[in-house]
Amino acid sequence: MLNQINGDIIWNIIQGEMKRGNAIATINRHLAVTRAIMRMARDEWQWIDSMPKIRLLSGEVERDRWLTREEADKLIAASPPHLAALIKFALATGCRASEITGLEWNRVDLERRTAWLDKTKNKTPRGVPLNSDAIEVLESVMGQSTRYCFTYKGEPIKRAITNHAWYGAVERVGLSDLRFHDLRHTWASWHRQAGTSCDELKDLGGWKSRQMVDRYAKFATEHLTAAASRIESGREGKVISLVTFKSRLDETKAYA
Repeated sequence: MLNQINGDIIWNIIQGEMKRGNAIATINRHLAVTRAIMRMARDEWQWIDSMPKIRLLSGEVERDRWLTREEADKLIAASPPHLAALIKFALATGCRASEITGLEWNRVDLERRTAWLDKTKNKTPRGVPLNSDAIEVLESVMGQSTRYCFTYKGEPIKRAITNHAWYGAVERVGLSDLRFHDLRHTWASWHRQAGTSCDELKDLGGWKSRQMVDRYAKFATEHLTAAASRIESGREGKVISLVTFKSRLDETKAYA
C-alpha cells in the first residue's frame, strides 16, 4: 500500500536494482517515477498524508547522444512516412514527442511561421518559430487531418513514438542506444555548432533555466578561437620566459 512505503523499502529497491547490474541512470529513472507517484498521491489525490524523502543517486553519467547530419538523413530515409515527418519536425524545432503529436492546426500560423504549444513539459505555453524545414514538413502533412498536424492513417498518434516503426528504422540504419528524445539533443547540438548562443537556445527550446542549456556549450568554440590563437607558433606575443625572469630576480637580490 502507498502508506506502507518508507525509506527502508526505497533502499531495498535501490539495492535490488544494483544487484541486477542496472546503471545509476536506470535506477534514477525508477526512483523519479516512484517519487512522482508518491507526490501526486500526497498533494493531488490526498491518498496519503506523508511520503519518504526519495533522493536520486549521485554519479549518473550525463547522456550525450546526438546524430550527425548524415545519420539523421539515413534515419529519415529508413522510416515510414508518418515517422519520417515526426523526425524531421523534431530536428527542425527541437520539440518534444508529446508536443509534436499534440500539435493542432489551430495553433499553427504558416504565414507568421509560428506554432503555439499549450501542452509542454514545464506546463508553460510557448511559441515555436518555424524555419523552412519545419514549414516544409507541415505542408507535406496538410490535409491528412482537420485537427491534428501529425497523424497515422488519419488518426491522432496517442501511443509512444518509440514503437516498432521507430525501433525498426533505428535497427536498419545501425544506430544503437537512440531514443526519440535524442532528436531534441541533436537539434540543440546542431544549433550550438552553428553559432546559436546559449541564451537564444534557452528561449528556442523552452527551458526555464540556463543550467539546462549549458550542457551544449561544448559544441561552440568560435568565441575562444581568438584566445587560442594567441600562442600559435611564429606569432609574436608577450610571453615571459620564466627562466629569464628568475635570473633577473636573482641579479636584483645580489646587488641589494
